[in-house]
Amino acid sequence: MRACLFAPLLAAIPSLAFAGPLTFEGALKQAQATAPSLKARSLGADAARSARGAAGALPDPTLSVGVDSFPISGPLAFEPGRDDFTMARVGISQEFPNLAKRHAQQARADTDIAAADADSALEARNVEVGTALAWINLAYAERRLATLDDLLARLDRVVGTTPSAVSSGNARPAQTLAGRQAVAALQDRRAELVSQVARARATLTRWTGDADPQIAGPVPDFAIDAVALKAGLDGQPSIRMIDAQSAKASADVRLAEANRRPDFGVNLAYQRRDPRFGDYVSAGVTISLPTFTRRRQGADISAAQAQAGRVAAEREAARRALTADLDADLADHVMHHEQWMRARDTLQPLAEQRVRLETASYGAGRASLVDIGDAYAGLADATLTTLEREAMVAADGARLSLTYRSADQ
Repeated sequence: MRACLFAPLLAAIPSLAFAGPLTFEGALKQAQATAPSLKARSLGADAARSARGAAGALPDPTLSVGVDSFPISGPLAFEPGRDDFTMARVGISQEFPNLAKRHAQQARADTDIAAADADSALEARNVEVGTALAWINLAYAERRLATLDDLLARLDRVVGTTPSAVSSGNARPAQTLAGRQAVAALQDRRAELVSQVARARATLTRWTGDADPQIAGPVPDFAIDAVALKAGLDGQPSIRMIDAQSAKASADVRLAEANRRPDFGVNLAYQRRDPRFGDYVSAGVTISLPTFTRRRQGADISAAQAQAGRVAAEREAARRALTADLDADLADHVMHHEQWMRARDTLQPLAEQRVRLETASYGAGRASLVDIGDAYAGLADATLTTLEREAMVAADGARLSLTYRSADQ
């Protein structure tokens, strides 16, 4: 009874462990702990390890039961009781594949385990990068929304002074419409940002499994060391995965070569005859004879060698593509950082200054609400552009640091 009462509480413990706002590191840990794709890769690795025990093992023995020398013609046809040679036979045989083949099978199973582990590491990297980018996107989407809300509040305060300005004769009644139009335009921008927040939260839900993730904490600042990233490309999980496939192809070559060697077998049989005659015991040895090696084993060896060569060429192609992608991403990161600095240090301060000047001119009766609305629209563009460029710099840092980091780091 107590177990039934506490069962719902025990089932809720895993979800309670991740309760509360998600920091950047917390999101990564939760994604690593709950990602179904990682569980699938882990089960695949477990399956490869389980299969390792059977690799290189002797095949099962074979039991045979039969009748030997049963007469079907002549004067003793279908009368085995009168025949001296008819006997019942029970035998067992065991095949012994050559030792090179068994060792090659074991090596092939080891490469299966290494490939499964490499696949798990690659998927873990994909989950890590995807979660990091989703968290950063949500953080900046929420910042952009909060910034626009602040601008809307400031504009509302200015528009709110219009009735008194009309009453005093400092503004025309039609100017109230311009203020409402400016507010409506920014509210359209706000609706877009609300949608962006919802999409970013849905993406983070995909990675973390949290139905309504709430984030907290600072956005991490990744230091980019281009030299170290380039030096560690050979240890990148995608390259490690191809290396594991190359090892599998090499093991297939060794297994194909081992098929050129003969296999052995032994058999033992007990033969029971009529009680009037003696029984027999038979024993023998079998040896396979690889005769047409050029057409059979040779063809398999050539195919395995070609496959190994294909994987080696694919590794070089992947290495070059990864190097090109890294160089391109580094160049984009430099560009995005320069654009962010320009927006932060020049465009946004100028837009802020324009709002202050237009607001002062409006108070002095030398500017209209149309001018105020244009100034706030420009400030919204400059501020959101600054945050978007900062978000790109942060995403670049996460992508470069996590995607191209060596698996050993």
